[in-house]
Amino acid sequence: MTYLVLMNSKCIFILALVVLVGACNSPEARRPVKHTTSNFYKEVIEENIKLNQLEKKQIENSLAKDTLNNYLSSPSGFWYTYNKKDSLSTITPKKGDVVTIQYSITDFYNSPIYEEQKIEYKVDKEDFIPALQEGIKLMKKGETITFVIPSYRAYGVTGDGNKIRMNQTLKSKLTLIDIKKVNNEIN
Repeated sequence: MTYLVLMNSKCIFILALVVLVGACNSPEARRPVKHTTSNFYKEVIEENIKLNQLEKKQIENSLAKDTLNNYLSSPSGFWYTYNKKDSLSTITPKKGDVVTIQYSITDFYNSPIYEEQKIEYKVDKEDFIPALQEGIKLMKKGETITFVIPSYRAYGVTGDGNKIRMNQTLKSKLTLIDIKKVNNEIN
């Protein structure tokens, strides 16, 4: 019986020794999970297209319910309605002209974001809300237009870093006060 206990102890010792030696191997480094960049960007783009289509549909549904204003759709992806229209003049701002405008920005439901301000803007030569850059070129001196701007034609997924949230639809009431034509500049 002593012999069996001795053999059993040797077996346990050898087994323990094998386990310890096997456990002493250095661990193999874990490889990072590989993401393909092109698939990631493709997924993000597809998701943004869906969100933009949903936003556009929501805006169109809301504007269709507005019986007081006649909103026109621009080829550039925003909507506008004339608050004050000039049917006689034909002069509109062109690239490089300096315009004086007065505008305010609200959310889609008319809650103020930025109070009315008056600025000079060099058409297509300075940064401005993309939809308003296009919209100003539709206007004549003295006209006032309310623009409805989807987020993808304004500040998009980033917002403005201040008061405008990400993916926020905006409204802007803009009056074109003056147009200074620039003839000596090559456009």
